Amino acid sequence: MLTNITLILAAGVLALLAIGMAFVLGWANRTFHVEVDPKVEALLAALPGANCGGCGFVGCAEYAEAVARGEAEVTLCAPGGAGAAAQLAAIMGIEVEQTFPYRAVLHCSATTEQRLQRNDYLGEQTCASANLVSGVQGCTYGCLGLGDCERACKYDAIHVVNGLSTVDYDRCIGCKACARACPRNLITMVPFKAERMPVIACSNHDTANDVKAVCMVGCLGCTACSRIAPDLIKMEDNLPTLDYDQYDPQTSELAKVLEKCPRKRLIFVGKPSEKDLAAVADEELPEPVAPDFKTTVDDTEWRG
Repeated sequence: MLTNITLILAAGVLALLAIGMAFVLGWANRTFHVEVDPKVEALLAALPGANCGGCGFVGCAEYAEAVARGEAEVTLCAPGGAGAAAQLAAIMGIEVEQTFPYRAVLHCSATTEQRLQRNDYLGEQTCASANLVSGVQGCTYGCLGLGDCERACKYDAIHVVNGLSTVDYDRCIGCKACARACPRNLITMVPFKAERMPVIACSNHDTANDVKAVCMVGCLGCTACSRIAPDLIKMEDNLPTLDYDQYDPQTSELAKVLEKCPRKRLIFVGKPSEKDLAAVADEELPEPVAPDFKTTVDDTEWRG
């Protein structure tokens, strides 16, 4: 009998505690409730949720709040592209102009063998560290090839190949992480108006003789390109730059530029067209290279 009374009292106490906690939680929910703008929730639902930071905000939620307040454009989401921009514009009740996806391009094309005056770099194997050391390579503008951009990319869209960062445009979403990681600012975001886009693949601002001394393929600053296409290509500090606002994928001027450029530093990047694939259809593919997993200890020469 005593045991039954004890169990009943225990059950009653637990029930009272549960009722009391329910009242406390209900009060806290009403007191500390934060109203969320339905428009922000709708905007957030229209975003891909990548939280890549490419829009300049910490994450998709902060970007959605900024759009709702009218403090950010609806076209800043690179992963979402034109589709997300259209949805955001519809929610905000505005019209959006035609937008193009932005993708990363590297303004350097010199492989390891094409760089002159190279020296062994034995410090921390990062571009940020090597950039602080003089004499790593003759060209102080070129890609260091130590992979800071590759490690920064969450989408496996950029890899160092033969000492040169190479973008995989099937994977690149334009999040800008690689551009932020490059200590030499060699990576910029370009509006892809077509599957393949022209790029000035050099960043060296030196004179022709100085460029020849440090790179086998660097731009000589001869101004031939800017004379052929003055509206599209401008010379700035001894280096040509492309005005992508003026670029028309159907233009014929670039064919003449490609023909006249002595170093062929105007290149096209992106996905190959059917014409490009047909041009190399008969070429024999190289044998696949198997990965060789090693650490720096494996190649260390021990002295003692």
